[in-house]
Amino acid sequence: MNVGLIIVGDEILSGRRADKHLPYIVDMLNKRGLCLSWARIMGDDSDALIDCYRHSFASGDIVLSTGGIGATPDDLTREAVAAATETVTERHPEGAKLLEGFARETGRILTPERYRLIEFPKDSRLIPNPVNKIPGFSVADHHFVPGFPQMAWPMLEWVLDTYYADLGDDSYREYELIVEGANESTIIPLMESIMTDYPDVKAFSLPIIDGEPRIEFGVKGPMLNAKLAFDAMKDGLNQLSVAWRRLEAKDKR
Repeated sequence: MNVGLIIVGDEILSGRRADKHLPYIVDMLNKRGLCLSWARIMGDDSDALIDCYRHSFASGDIVLSTGGIGATPDDLTREAVAAATETVTERHPEGAKLLEGFARETGRILTPERYRLIEFPKDSRLIPNPVNKIPGFSVADHHFVPGFPQMAWPMLEWVLDTYYADLGDDSYREYELIVEGANESTIIPLMESIMTDYPDVKAFSLPIIDGEPRIEFGVKGPMLNAKLAFDAMKDGLNQLSVAWRRLEAKDKR
């Protein structure tokens, strides 16, 4: 099952805020034997968000979505999800209890605007928020959390551990090395051969252009086949008389 990420916010596209979610969520998934299949950064545009979520719901993928669930007029995610799934938003009864409890604890007055925070697409499930108790929500395998990393990350970890604890592949591995003195066209036939012989393994090639030109070349997939594919890759490079060496810290970009 593929996992996708949607990051919502004009502030990311304009550069007012730097995205922190992508690298953290990649690491969060990898620690659970999962990997990210795709990611999209979306602005605060209702029509574009509706179209994005229509496609993501149709994909059948697990989708993690950050941002756009606040109470201000530019927070459009909830209404976009409702439109994409052909339903409506409504005040979530359990969400209202959490909001009211938080208001009592903090001495805040609940206005109609504040209640927008727990208006979710009909029949949504709640995602607990350990920071201020105001929840996110889930619809099918889509999970929506605030844009603030200190809230979003523990909420998404809860989602993964609650709904997908048995989905990860603990044997997933990546093996890589450095190719020197050759360009990518030289290794393309070898990559194609590896992926034909090991269909559950992906081969990857990442050129490094700072300093001496070189290529980070590797495979990733279930441990046993990834290891076999890696051995085949090294044998193939030797047969091509292409120089290679182990990956070192200095090679990491």
